[in-house]
Amino acid sequence: MNEKMQTTVDSDGKWIYRVGGLSGIVLGIGYLLTFPVVIVYAGGFPPPGAEATLVFFAEHASDWWAATALMVLTDLLYIPLFLALYHALKGFNKYLMLLAFACGALFVALDLAITWTSYPSMIILSGNYAEATSDAQRSLIVAAAGYPSAIVDSPLSGIYAILFPGLGELLASLVMRKGIFSKTLAYMGVIAGVSGILAGIGPIFISDLETFQYINASLAMIWFFVTGFKLYKLDRPTN
Repeated sequence: MNEKMQTTVDSDGKWIYRVGGLSGIVLGIGYLLTFPVVIVYAGGFPPPGAEATLVFFAEHASDWWAATALMVLTDLLYIPLFLALYHALKGFNKYLMLLAFACGALFVALDLAITWTSYPSMIILSGNYAEATSDAQRSLIVAAAGYPSAIVDSPLSGIYAILFPGLGELLASLVMRKGIFSKTLAYMGVIAGVSGILAGIGPIFISDLETFQYINASLAMIWFFVTGFKLYKLDRPTN
């Protein structure tokens, strides 16, 4: 399918371009808000260890409920965005786009089922910990927090939270080089994806990969926003 054919949008696909485009725009804004909300407003990420995490969340419970809501919202936006990208680019490489969508969907499923189930559990337990009136009660609560705390502290959580979306961005961007998106946007997505993969698998080999995480977050924010804007405009047929 050539580029001219690909830019002619069928009426059945208009809704997914609008929804996916808006999702990408909001996702880009959500990435931008992550730093002020999590680092400044919510006091940063909790320290390792069950009891230390409980103490932290007891002091920042309401702030972290807001941060959790933002994270869950941005996770959900991946699905319509990657579905719209699949619809727009399947004519160039259907199988790579299916893999890109699968990576995005797998990230959402794991992140919601594991990470953003564990954090609320710790927030709720932190309230019980703060209200405990004896060392025995606090010990029981710390023991109950051991499992979700171990998940939060596990490097595996960080691996799939960065690796899978990074891989999805990379695969989609490789196809975008042949499609209706600009080469600049496509290669930005390639760099964002590669840095995300390196940041995801890096903890297995290297302890400090914050540079790759910052590169991935910064470029992904722009990539999501611009890609969403372009998708939203695809419901206008090109002559």
